[in-house]
Amino acid sequence: MQASTQKQTLKITPVLKKEIIKIIDKRIEKSNLAKKDDLSEIKKIVREIVDIQKKTDVTLTELAEAQKRTEVKVEELAEAQKETKKSLQELAEAQKRTEVKVEELAEAQKETKKSLQELAEAQKETAIEVKELSKGLRGNRSEIGGLSRSMSYALENEAFRVIPKVLKEKYNIEILEKFVREEIRNKEINIFGRGKKDGEELIIVGEAKLRLDERRIKKGEDDDVFTELKEHVETVQQEYPNIKVIKLFITHYATKGFLRKAKEENIIVIQSFEW
Repeated sequence: MQASTQKQTLKITPVLKKEIIKIIDKRIEKSNLAKKDDLSEIKKIVREIVDIQKKTDVTLTELAEAQKRTEVKVEELAEAQKETKKSLQELAEAQKRTEVKVEELAEAQKETKKSLQELAEAQKETAIEVKELSKGLRGNRSEIGGLSRSMSYALENEAFRVIPKVLKEKYNIEILEKFVREEIRNKEINIFGRGKKDGEELIIVGEAKLRLDERRIKKGEDDDVFTELKEHVETVQQEYPNIKVIKLFITHYATKGFLRKAKEENIIVIQSFEW
């Protein structure tokens, strides 16, 4: 019986003892516990104290669990802090590498700027050389143009002498006056002559060109001699409306394509090998 009583003995903690005293004091104030018939009230108080102790134990247990969770969180935070510190170190290293790269880029930029300045200077020198070459080419073109005109005049002069015979033999056209260069209505006619065929009076209007090639005309490399001759013929016809005009080209060489086109335009072409 005594052993059973010992098992049911409640452990009174300092906190619990303090609470018991408070409750007893309150109960004493409300009722007179000196009476024997108030023992039931004391038992009730003890039961309430036991309940409070149980609740306190539960609260302490929950606090202990919360403490464990807090410790876990603290450990996790410590690990996270380590990771953060590691990341910061890596970022610091990356920043150092970036600074090195920026310095290298700055040096490369300086080199690029220097190269651009050198290129600009070279460009200026090239522009000067091109300008000088352009002047030289203009001079060459002028000389070539003068030479070409001289050769054309030489061809015309030779043609004036020999084409009357060719026209007579090949086209039955008799030249009545020697060929000349004539100015009609402010236009220079390079080859101008009078003749007749089968008793009909004719005027011969022509152009002398060193080479006649329809491909160069199509590419725009030469003037359109067909248009030029047509304009000269129209000018002569305005001056001599009642006389038939014969169109003529004199050249050292004419391509087959040019000869075909000339035939279509009813133009006589005489090449130098024919005289």
